[in-house]
Amino acid sequence: MALIETRPAEECRFDEISLGEVMLRFDPGDARIRTARSFQVWEGGGEYNVARGLRRCFGLQTGVVTAFADNDIGRLAEDFILQGGVDTSLICWVPFDGVGRTVRNGLNFTERGFGVRGARGVSDRGRTAASQLRPGDIPWEHIFGTLGVRWFHTGGIYASLSPEAADVVAEATQAAQRHGTVVSYDLNYRPSLWQAIGGQARAQDVNRRLVEHVDVLLGNEEDFTACLGFPVPDTGADFDSLSATAFKQMIGEVTGRYPHLKVVATTLRTVRSASVNDWGAVAWADGAFAEATHRPGLHILDRVGGGDSFASGLVYALLNGGDLAAAVEYGAAHGALAMTTPGDTSMASLAEVEALARGGSARVQR
Repeated sequence: MALIETRPAEECRFDEISLGEVMLRFDPGDARIRTARSFQVWEGGGEYNVARGLRRCFGLQTGVVTAFADNDIGRLAEDFILQGGVDTSLICWVPFDGVGRTVRNGLNFTERGFGVRGARGVSDRGRTAASQLRPGDIPWEHIFGTLGVRWFHTGGIYASLSPEAADVVAEATQAAQRHGTVVSYDLNYRPSLWQAIGGQARAQDVNRRLVEHVDVLLGNEEDFTACLGFPVPDTGADFDSLSATAFKQMIGEVTGRYPHLKVVATTLRTVRSASVNDWGAVAWADGAFAEATHRPGLHILDRVGGGDSFASGLVYALLNGGDLAAAVEYGAAHGALAMTTPGDTSMASLAEVEALARGGSARVQR
C-alpha cells in the first residue's frame, strides 16, 4: 500500500499544480547587484519551482496557478514557463495600465554569494498581479473537480504577499481536499516579506491557520519555529548546526499539534560558507522517521531553489508509490543537484537524481 493515496492518474488532467507568484530573477553572476552592468534573467518562485522540477526532471504533467499583468514582462515570464513545459492555461492575465500604478509583475534580484559573502535577494514585487488575486478569482471546483489534480502544492511565500493571498490559499487547499487531491505546503519563511505586515507574529497566525488544511508539510532549518512558533530544541548548538535528532524532536511536537498531517519533511543544512554546505534531510510519516544520506561539504554554485527541488523530488517519489526512505532520498538528491547549477529551477535529469540517490559519485560520464 502506498504511503499516500492519490487520485488515479487516468482520472486527472494534472499530476500536480502549484499556486504561487512567478517572478523574473535578475542574476548578476559573479558580481554584486549594486555594481552589476549586466544580468542573466531566469524565472522562479518558491511554489512554481516545484511544478517546474516535477515537469522537467521527473516528466510529470504539471501546471501553475498565478497571475501576470498583461505586458511584455508578463509575456517574458510566460515564455520561460513554456520552456519549462509547465502548463500555462491556469494563468490569470490582468490588463496593464501602462505604468504599473495598479498592477505589475514581480522582479527578484539575487546574488549567489561566495565564501564568506552569503547569497542575497532583493525583491521588487509590490502591487503584483499574483498578490492581488482574491477568493473567487480561480475556478477551483472546475480545476479539482472537472479537470482533476493528483497533488496540489503551495506555501508560505505566496501566503505572505497579501491578506487576500492567504485567503486564496485557504480556499484552494479546502477545495483540493474536497476532491481527494493531496495538499503539500512549504512554510518557506522570508522575514522581508512579513516585516511590514506584522512580522513573525503575523506569519505564525497565518501559517497556523493554513496548516489545518495540509497533508504534507515541508520546511527548512528555521521554518517550523518562525512560522509555527515551535521552540528550537535546546542542543547547545547554533541553529545551523542542529542535528537530525533535534529536528525529530521538533517534528514530533508538530505532529502532536497537527495530528492530521500525513508527512512532515525538512531539509538539514549547515552553512560552512556560501560555497560549502553540509546537506541532508529527514522526514516523518505514520510515526516513523527516515533520514537521507548526509552530504558534508557539498559545493554550492547557487543555493536558491534547493529546498524547492527537495520538495519536488519528495513529491515525485510519493506520487509514484515510494516509501518514506525513497522519498527523502530523492528529495535530498534532487536538491543537491539543483544547487550545482545557476537559477532557481532544476537542470537535473531523473537519471542523475536516481544515480545520486543510490550513492553515485561526480566522476565524469562519457
